[in-house]
Amino acid sequence: MTMGSEEKEVLDNPVVVEGEMPAAETVDLAALQADYLAMKDQLLRAVAETENTRRRLTRERDETAKYAASSFAKEMLDVADNLHRALAAIPAEALAKDEALKSLFEGVSATERQLDAAFTRQQIKRLWPEGEKFDSNLHQAMFEVPGTDQPNGTVVQVLQAGYVMHDRLLRPALVGVAKGEPKPAGDTPGHVDTVA
Repeated sequence: MTMGSEEKEVLDNPVVVEGEMPAAETVDLAALQADYLAMKDQLLRAVAETENTRRRLTRERDETAKYAASSFAKEMLDVADNLHRALAAIPAEALAKDEALKSLFEGVSATERQLDAAFTRQQIKRLWPEGEKFDSNLHQAMFEVPGTDQPNGTVVQVLQAGYVMHDRLLRPALVGVAKGEPKPAGDTPGHVDTVA
């Protein structure tokens, strides 16, 4: 039996009834949905990771710009200290007697004010914590001072000013701290000494 041209055409071009899939192209819908969900999850994770990286880089860029001058500022702190020491070393009586010394003092004072103004523009703040409570984040205790009538842990002497830039410590203040001494045992009210 030989096939006619009509039969051959039907076999070569199968008719698909609406809503049916050809047998050769059966698709697993559950597998497609699982692949879709996996790809969607990967995409969302990639987008989140990219956003986190962008935020981190923005924060690092801002911090770098904010604290770019910190190493230079640390070196300038010694200059500020030396200007302050130079002014403190000149006795007031000598200023009244020597006009040249007075002019030098005024010039060094003006230089110190300019340096302080430059520090202010760069958000560098001087710490002089005398009379404040000791803070180990900002101060470095060099010694304790007994008998000051100040509460224990109060800064009673500043040896060297500290500095912060924005909210970052450049150098701690070197301080002497009040040492609260315990009261002698005989001075405690209600205490009775017994002699054995």
